[in-house]
Amino acid sequence: MKTYLLFIFSCTIQFCFSQLAIVDSTDNEPIAYATISFGNGHGSFADEDGRFQFSKNKYTDVDSLFISAMGYADKKLSTKVLPKILRLKPEVSQLNEVVVFAPKSGKFKTRKRKPVTHNDVFASWLPTVESEVAVLFKRYEKQPTQISKLLLPINTESKYKTKGKGKFATIFRVQFYENYKGLPKDALLYDDIVFAINEEADKVYELNISAKDIFIPKSGIFVAIQVLGYANSKGGLAQTKQYREIKTARGVQKISTSFRPLLPFTKKLINQNTYVRRIFWNNKKWQIFDKSYNQKSKLIQTGHHNYGMGAEFKVYEN
Repeated sequence: MKTYLLFIFSCTIQFCFSQLAIVDSTDNEPIAYATISFGNGHGSFADEDGRFQFSKNKYTDVDSLFISAMGYADKKLSTKVLPKILRLKPEVSQLNEVVVFAPKSGKFKTRKRKPVTHNDVFASWLPTVESEVAVLFKRYEKQPTQISKLLLPINTESKYKTKGKGKFATIFRVQFYENYKGLPKDALLYDDIVFAINEEADKVYELNISAKDIFIPKSGIFVAIQVLGYANSKGGLAQTKQYREIKTARGVQKISTSFRPLLPFTKKLINQNTYVRRIFWNNKKWQIFDKSYNQKSKLIQTGHHNYGMGAEFKVYEN
């Protein structure tokens, strides 16, 4: 079956574009949602089957691709000669020693951290594929705590007639990171949690993750949300250009595509617990979302420093 799939991948290369099949070098299994960076502050993702389409007509100034995925060694290749199948080598040094899956049985109480939301589009984060937003969660009253649901505030712009029209389906990914001295650091979960939100969603999207057995370490855990792109007609990740090129007096400017729904940020939370990073810039460095990140940000200037992500917990007895 694997050989047959690789043959299909090889036969789908067409004259106008190259289609890469990104696979594990040890077993030829597709690597879902691998990151493809263009080295100029922009990039995209492979789809759920590890496929990515590259066209020189679409990306005229891109001469190199940088491929990365969790648990694999990064790879750089020239766009002049793109392979049909790109194999990434597993890299043990990328694996994290922190144990996330620590299933626990016995009595538990259900507790909740309420999400904070609103429908003001001018106080909302514009999601792009280059950005990731992380929120810190700690154990409930220092007891063993499992995250059973994520409560994700969203703004589908339904209040605004001109902006709220039209159907869409956007694919998001949730990832988890250890809390290292107050900053997100190493990833704690390697299984992708991927889901889609469309224009019919309510102001809080409930994502059930109880089957993942995600327990919060004593130091806390960062939960991050990231846009992968729009969904195609079959529900998979659409292979589209993730930025626009606009001619200005200073030359051609590349503007990252923003995706619906928007993420409402709030000024009602007292403590600062939201961190952001740009996947294709600044070596993927996490930064706290305050004036030290960007003094010109309208969200920061108006005090909207936090993403009000909520959650439901199962809190166990010690």
